[in-house]
Amino acid sequence: MTHTKNGSAFDQITDAQTTEEQFLRKIFVRAQMSEFVRDPLIMARAEGVHYWDVAGKQYLDGLSGIYVVSVGHGNRRVLDAVRQQMETLAFSPAMHGSNPQAVKLANRLADLAPGDLGAVKLLSGGSEATEAAIKMARQYHRIAGAPTKFKIISRYQSWHGSTMGSLSAGGLAARRAVNEPLAPGFIHVFPPTCYRCPFGKSYPDCELTCASLIGDVIEMEDPSTVAAVMVEPIGHTGGIIEPPPEYLPALREICDRHNVLLIFDEIITGIGRTGQMFAAETFDVVPDLLCLGKGISGGFAPLAALLCRQHIADAFWGDPAENPGFVEGHTFEGNPLASAAGLAVLDEIAERDLCGNSRAMGARLREGLESLRRHGVVGDLRGKGLMQGIEWVADRDTRRRFDPPIGLKVGRRALEKGLLTRFDPHWLALGPPLVVTAEQIDQMLAILDQSLAEVLAELPA
Repeated sequence: MTHTKNGSAFDQITDAQTTEEQFLRKIFVRAQMSEFVRDPLIMARAEGVHYWDVAGKQYLDGLSGIYVVSVGHGNRRVLDAVRQQMETLAFSPAMHGSNPQAVKLANRLADLAPGDLGAVKLLSGGSEATEAAIKMARQYHRIAGAPTKFKIISRYQSWHGSTMGSLSAGGLAARRAVNEPLAPGFIHVFPPTCYRCPFGKSYPDCELTCASLIGDVIEMEDPSTVAAVMVEPIGHTGGIIEPPPEYLPALREICDRHNVLLIFDEIITGIGRTGQMFAAETFDVVPDLLCLGKGISGGFAPLAALLCRQHIADAFWGDPAENPGFVEGHTFEGNPLASAAGLAVLDEIAERDLCGNSRAMGARLREGLESLRRHGVVGDLRGKGLMQGIEWVADRDTRRRFDPPIGLKVGRRALEKGLLTRFDPHWLALGPPLVVTAEQIDQMLAILDQSLAEVLAELPA
């Protein structure tokens, strides 16, 4: 970790007239501010698959920042595209129209997307995209003559963003509780956590209760009141929740049967992360609405997108006196700089076959994680491509968890050794940039292996 109080590193970001704590406590970060001030991690620069903090310490980026840096830090193609666009047009009047880069990006995404996902709303972040999906689902049904369809069904242990609507769709108790009361009209169901089935069943003899239950909930709520089902194809915050192969096709059939839209939140899984450009392709299911973010701009500018099927887009087309179109707008939507970055990222992925690299390096990563089973504490491995998760257990036969948990200790030890991961009390996830090499995957695995061994050696007998 970075202890900037010990010399020149802190001097790089402040002056001698204030203490480190006084300086750092003025910024809100994801962690509790008092914890951040005690042991601050402040990154100064990055290149390829590495970060360097303000003290000069190097880190392997095993998380793509936070699943964002798809084509690597400092990617020259993207930097050049953004620089050239900055010299031409940095901001266009979004209230009155668009710009060439935004129009090109929308068309590129529509061409790449599976099925008839043929229209695109460009936005600035994942929360905006999922919020827009909720609004589009409700507005679509209203225009289509079903104004009572407004409820959104989503899952516990999900995360769809920080704005009030997306937060209401999310299913993390700790993040919801501090903001309650939340928006009305959101219903939650259990996710497909096969390793710890909430219904006490085992796949494949479970009859896919986690999916069929969603159909039951729609019927109990009355289909005439339900607008959409929103899911992450692979859930992240619940510990990389990878569904059975029949799960998403079952949701597609259930939604079609009840005239309910199916929304895929691909903020993390999109843009090559699962080994295909979209997880919708990985699971061979076309949703009605698809949300993108994070990796779409490679971290070079805030960018997100909402894609919708053609019949939904057509519903918003008409006489403005009778049809206002899709009522949703943000200041930086379709920003030319962000759009230029997005186009360059898509070019980089296509020309370097980074989806193929995601599959190959994902297989190597999974093989390495499998080797960690020799420590006797790996309960389950989950994920696709370069989105892999590992769950820690004290007893593999009973799936009993550690008490106290070891997940934070393992993740923090790896961070001390120069590996950035996502770690929670009972699980850890890796999601390196799509440009990662075999050598870098092996380095990440070696650090994780050593970190786990050290933590286990320190446990009481």
